[in-house]
Amino acid sequence: MTHARPSLLQAALNLAGRGVPVLPLREKRPPANCSACRDTVCGGRPHMRTPGLCVCPLPCHAWAAATTDPAVLSSVQWAADWHRATGLAYHPGGAGLTIVDLDDAAAIAWARRTLPRTVTVATTRGEHWIYRGTMRSANAVRPGVDIKSTMAYARWLGPGTGAMIHLPDVVRALVVKATAPRTASLPAVPLPGGGGACPHRTPVFLERGIAMAEQHIADARSAIHNTVYRVFLAVLSTHGRCGCLTEAHVERLFAAAQARGESMRHCTVAWVNARAALVM
Repeated sequence: MTHARPSLLQAALNLAGRGVPVLPLREKRPPANCSACRDTVCGGRPHMRTPGLCVCPLPCHAWAAATTDPAVLSSVQWAADWHRATGLAYHPGGAGLTIVDLDDAAAIAWARRTLPRTVTVATTRGEHWIYRGTMRSANAVRPGVDIKSTMAYARWLGPGTGAMIHLPDVVRALVVKATAPRTASLPAVPLPGGGGACPHRTPVFLERGIAMAEQHIADARSAIHNTVYRVFLAVLSTHGRCGCLTEAHVERLFAAAQARGESMRHCTVAWVNARAALVM
């Protein structure tokens, strides 16, 4: 056990004992990956975006290395990083939490007008508003506002003040709105000949199709890019020529893909390619 930063290590052990996964920070950044884990050649941690098999004893992979295991935190392998640490980080999603990270006074003023009050922690530039519950992380959901939950880390700056409440829908909606596709910019698919009457306007039929598409994406265990493309193509093949699909339906498909780690850029490319294939 290192003796250079006993207060940080003890704080880490205290948080871990409360079920909060933690890791050391150096100048606001997690330790860099070791040579065996660089560029994730090791396969990554099992709970990363792409589940892997990394068994490296060092604190590699940033937020994914955060742990509640006191034996790991106090291990010889982690001692050098605790010795160099200047701060402590935690994985909000691993603790069942979501942080609304407010970077400036304008963002704080917006939150006070818009969001339900919860536990608040002062930061160097603004505030962290912490809610009970997890969601997808996203940066810049609006000016000066980031969401930190799954696949993210945050600096531990103390327990904060106030009473924590459950994650409200208004916070979840921030990510959906920030990452929603702009379907108006996608190439149009011409209606088929014969009048173009839509045979699928029965709400139950369309809802079942979208729900099945979301489930196929959620169930994908590998090759997520290919899965997303195939699902988009299948949906468009059934509903893309007759005008059934609305922007809300496309948002749901993109959200399902992004929940599995697909980027907005890859979602858009897959959608455009699927529509192009349909036209051909």
